[in-house]
Amino acid sequence: MTDKRSTFPLPLSSVTGGDSRKPRTPAPAPIATPQTATRNAAHTAVNKGAALPPAASQPSPRPPGYAQAHVPSAPVAQRSDLMASEAVRRAMVARVARQGVKDGVVLAAMEAVPRHLFIEPALSAQAYIDASLPIGHNQTISQPYIVARMIEAMRAATAPGGQLNKVLEIGTGCGYQAAVLSFVAREVYSIERIKPLHELAKTNLRPLRISNLRLQYGDGMLGLPQVAPFDGIILAAAGLEVPRALLEQLAIGAHLVAPVGAQDQRLERITRIGKSEWTSETLEACHFVPLRPGII
Repeated sequence: MTDKRSTFPLPLSSVTGGDSRKPRTPAPAPIATPQTATRNAAHTAVNKGAALPPAASQPSPRPPGYAQAHVPSAPVAQRSDLMASEAVRRAMVARVARQGVKDGVVLAAMEAVPRHLFIEPALSAQAYIDASLPIGHNQTISQPYIVARMIEAMRAATAPGGQLNKVLEIGTGCGYQAAVLSFVAREVYSIERIKPLHELAKTNLRPLRISNLRLQYGDGMLGLPQVAPFDGIILAAAGLEVPRALLEQLAIGAHLVAPVGAQDQRLERITRIGKSEWTSETLEACHFVPLRPGII
């Protein structure tokens, strides 16, 4: 495993440039499709005055080194699309709150990160539905609820409104969950074993200029012992058991949240209570891609 880290901000040369797209020709008549669900949800939320829980309606505290502007500035012609995206995000977060996530810091982070930037353009209309979506290489971006639920469970020992110091994510994927984590921790380390996905995450995250996030290409089952101990660890893939190496990299009193199992999976929260002692509790049923060793 290499120890080469990606540091943000990264050069923006690969993502800058004018927008040469021509204005769209208005359609003769709107056609209802399943992909209009998120747009309808946003429209309903705006027209009916739907509001988030008070804690989620406030902007989250900026972690050290996080860029002032999360979303790259858009030309005037695209601002209506940007506003629509923000409305749909608010509707998504309101739904996640109704599903039981109560941590205001987590909800605010979910509202701040533009999930559609991490989705293939062909699937962008589904970016804010409560479902996992394919990102290539037989991997998926997790559904918004489970992302929020796992981060909330990991933060359980943190003072309300507080931040964790160092957290580790196993399975960067497209980079979305890592971006959300950057709001709730001062330092985030994320490992991806599939090289094309590691590169995809770097590409997705580059315009967001997140400086408290480090991406690592390597075997996630080994963790990052040179950076440990961690104040929280999240696994985005399910194994039959949690690797011992990861348990030993958890700080005493901290939580590790991971899916465990093969066909029937359950979300587990493991807490380190001593040098060689851990406790475990089952949170709920879940479904994740399998946790595998090595790099490809």
